[in-house]
Amino acid sequence: MSLELKAWMQPHLDRVEQVLSSGIALHSPADLGAAMRYAVLDGGKRLRPLLVLATAEAVGDAISSSAALNAACAIELIHAYSLVHDDMPCMDNDVLRRGKPTVHVQFGEAQALLAGDALQTMAFEFLTPLDGSVPAAVQAACVALLARASGYQGMAGGQAIDLASVGQRLSEDQLRQMHRLKTGALLLCSVQMGAACVPGVPAPIQAALSRFGQALGLAFQVVDDVLDVTADSATLGKTAGKDEAADKPTYVALMGLDAAKAYADALAAQAVQALADTGLPDDRLAALRALTAMVVERNN
Repeated sequence: MSLELKAWMQPHLDRVEQVLSSGIALHSPADLGAAMRYAVLDGGKRLRPLLVLATAEAVGDAISSSAALNAACAIELIHAYSLVHDDMPCMDNDVLRRGKPTVHVQFGEAQALLAGDALQTMAFEFLTPLDGSVPAAVQAACVALLARASGYQGMAGGQAIDLASVGQRLSEDQLRQMHRLKTGALLLCSVQMGAACVPGVPAPIQAALSRFGQALGLAFQVVDDVLDVTADSATLGKTAGKDEAADKPTYVALMGLDAAKAYADALAAQAVQALADTGLPDDRLAALRALTAMVVERNN
């Protein structure tokens, strides 16, 4: 990660963490807030909120905008809820996430299920503030984008395909579709919501940004498949090798390790080209380009 990206990221990360921390009260019915805070705070790359904020900056929004910050926090809450549920015994049955025990291990399965439910609904509270700080049209656009990306036509649908595909050999088209839904939908939504927070973005720029989000989302998953094979659990912060052990379809299993790495690089190049196609000034796109490099070069 470049020093320039670190300098850009840190104040944004601090603001997201502050808003998330203040938004999830520790004192709550039956200590539910403790499980929610455990799932969300002090961990994770925060890639999705960073994409929201970087996109909003790219299309001309002042980063103090309540809309962009609220959308950034909302999508992180959806991501966190999905991890809580995915880790449970009824799905991936994992015991390690972000370098610590998973929520159901720490708090029990029932509390983990409720924490995920509450995080999901809280995301839409963030998108619909009652103080008038976000125009109604922006609220509606962001709610629609996030609902579609996280529902059965997006992340939940992709997870359903993933669970149904254990032990099967998918074609490249089938694997691409699964990951576009399971992982890519939220990453694409991050970019789309960032643009939606700034009314009046021309349609050609929105289309190019969507192509960027699609390529980046798939690149992220290909790199994830590679890291599941090449990294250890301590580095990943989650159980390494679990996809192979569970006989899940992955890009490494489909095309081999070297070809999967090359595919990730090709997708990153597509993402960078899509950014160029926006016609936006290079300085406005710098953070999005740097985040693309971070996705491909990461080790966890």
